[in-house]
Amino acid sequence: MEPITLSTERLLLRPFGPQDAEDTHAACQDPGIRRWTVVPSPYTRADAELFTGKLSPQGWADDTMYNFAVVLREGGALVGAVGVNSRVLTGTYEVGFWTAREHRGRGYTTEAVREAARWSFTDLAADRLEWRAEVGNVPSRAVALKAGFRMEGDQRSALFNKGTRRDVWIGALIPADLGLAGTHPYLPAPGVSATP
Repeated sequence: MEPITLSTERLLLRPFGPQDAEDTHAACQDPGIRRWTVVPSPYTRADAELFTGKLSPQGWADDTMYNFAVVLREGGALVGAVGVNSRVLTGTYEVGFWTAREHRGRGYTTEAVREAARWSFTDLAADRLEWRAEVGNVPSRAVALKAGFRMEGDQRSALFNKGTRRDVWIGALIPADLGLAGTHPYLPAPGVSATP
């Protein structure tokens, strides 16, 4: 897929590039980002250059992951990152995100995740967008809930992070949750609501 830029009222979601290495490196010095995400720890300048200059562009080129730098429309400061990654199941993708410490608490990440979800359902023809985070990552769960994800439970030993297997929370968003049509018909189980 050709890299694209998405926009919201306050934000631009654009593909990462080499120009983002310095700001990405600075943001990922935050112990919270290193603790709760799978970014390397310690996070070096070489890690940031690899992510912004090689891994992110390659993900767009081979249609496996679509990493967006989330920046303010006014001023262009890096707020964080949102990634949408393909999963093995047809039409299923996973979203992940982090927020630079100085931009937390303003709703930017929820706004960015909602826009990435809309794009996933319309441009990628996704029928399911999953969110997973290590059990205990309350801020990530709060963003997912505000973005409309429905919590589905816990998965034991479902995340391998920094040499340790960890339990995760999982939630999902489907097109109907955003008032959109899915690519394929969805038949909910008896007693399960198709929408929140």
